[in-house]
Amino acid sequence: PVFGVAAVIGEAMGFFALAVFVAHSAGYLAKLALHPDAVRQEFTDPVTGNFFGQLAISLLLLSSVLMPYGQAFAQGLWTVGVAVTLALALLVGSRLLKGKLDAAHMLPVWIIPGVGVLDIGVTGGHMPMAWAGEVNLMAMAVGAMVALVLWTLIIHRLAHGEPLAPRMRPSLMILMAPFAVGFLAWVNVFGQVDRFAGALFYFGLFVFVVVSPKVFRRDVPFSPGWWAISFPIAALANAAIVYAHAQGGAVLHGLAGMLLAVLTLALAVLTVRTLHWVFSGKLFAV
Repeated sequence: PVFGVAAVIGEAMGFFALAVFVAHSAGYLAKLALHPDAVRQEFTDPVTGNFFGQLAISLLLLSSVLMPYGQAFAQGLWTVGVAVTLALALLVGSRLLKGKLDAAHMLPVWIIPGVGVLDIGVTGGHMPMAWAGEVNLMAMAVGAMVALVLWTLIIHRLAHGEPLAPRMRPSLMILMAPFAVGFLAWVNVFGQVDRFAGALFYFGLFVFVVVSPKVFRRDVPFSPGWWAISFPIAALANAAIVYAHAQGGAVLHGLAGMLLAVLTLALAVLTVRTLHWVFSGKLFAV
């Protein structure tokens, strides 16, 4: 239990995430069957193509959710997630080296495949396969460098290019993800919260403080793109809980509780607003 909250709540949220993943996958498979050209265009697009990294991240995270209920299935799901994640990372690297990339397309969503590689270490630190340790170490190396390169390119574009359109501003929260997820991967792979892990956590917290005033504004309209804030905040809240547990102290525990409250509120608002869009027909008009 975390902060005295029953573990069953976390399990319920895990199965809710599984249900959302199944529903979303079924819908997109239907779209693939009915409109294959549209899916192909989305996959090859320099911006929307990066969202396919969420598929790999979902497979990796769901393997952790399902581990207590079927180890063999969870290990197989993690293995598939690793293969998909690395394939997408190779694709991103290939796109970068192709040249003539429009700087306007260098948006925070480019980080998603790199963060996905780091999630291999987050979810695979306790995998029993003999080869898992080397895969986790490779994922740490590849994910860290890919995320660092992309983060630098994106910051350059944000500093010197046109400001992001209001509907794209929630994606700024993704800039925090490499450091929060990197913290979790480091701790899971190496088994300790050391000074380097602490530095990753604190820089992720710094980025969160910097981008929050630019994201949580009244002039930023709601759209499905707001879900981009969910996984970075979840990663930071998780990192804060792990760091507070390792270091102790009322301040760190209070910070972890505050971030967990922010995450809970964000997920509740996003769910309610999205359901409103679904039943009002606005979602399918986007």
